[in-house]
Amino acid sequence: MGRTCLVTGANSGIGKETARALARMGGRVILACRNAERGEAARRAIVEDTGNASVELRLVDLASQRSIRDFAAGVLGDHPRLHVLVNNAGVWLEKRRIGPDGIELTWATNVLGYFLLSQLLLEALARAAPARIVNVASQLAGELDLEDVEFERRRYRGVSAYSQSKQADRMLTWALARRIEGSGVTANAMHPGGVNTAIFRKGGGIRALAAAAYARLNFKSPEQGADTVVWLAASQEAQGRHGRFWIDRGEVRCRFADVQQEERLWSLCARMTGPPRR
Repeated sequence: MGRTCLVTGANSGIGKETARALARMGGRVILACRNAERGEAARRAIVEDTGNASVELRLVDLASQRSIRDFAAGVLGDHPRLHVLVNNAGVWLEKRRIGPDGIELTWATNVLGYFLLSQLLLEALARAAPARIVNVASQLAGELDLEDVEFERRRYRGVSAYSQSKQADRMLTWALARRIEGSGVTANAMHPGGVNTAIFRKGGGIRALAAAAYARLNFKSPEQGADTVVWLAASQEAQGRHGRFWIDRGEVRCRFADVQQEERLWSLCARMTGPPRR
């Protein structure tokens, strides 16, 4: 009740259901979305459904570092204390694309977007401590090549780019957790399970269409997929839980835990985003 929560990718899927649940609990919820029309539709739907008018839309392109910096500056100006950050926005692209900063789009959005936004908002989270960062990762994780994260030498495949990004999201969570130990801010990563969301349909191609059809028949609903996110963000039971990987509210060992590789990844992301200017 009354806590300020920011959810990226909140216009649909897991992000929207997370935002809805936090609003239903009485939180002040910031929807971080790229598309103004879809974001406003989500905001209105959440307000109508929950009766909570403290839901605001802010636009950000998480593939653009300038957009992220401008967005973070606006949030910090209006909300100097932030209690919850949910990094959820992500893409799955069947063809290699380059983002606004000249960086491969999946890596720019799914990895650098998480990394830079968390860095820029840490000050507000620390002021609000106890505060929480929840990174939506995946069991579909692997194939990270720190020498070729943009698939400049490897053959690009959408599933490989996505899988690599989700391995990186987990590893960055553990590296961040070490850096904020004792600050009153916790950082956790989670796997929502197989969830029927638009990310499959947006990939394009025959494989994406097949995955979308399979998801409709077999996967969780977005509301079910958001359950562990909301639990980590808001429950008393999760208070103080830090630097862990979660599935269905249960802690699971992360097979990518490797301090040396995590630090290499952190240094790479720091170089690719530059100093956290405000």
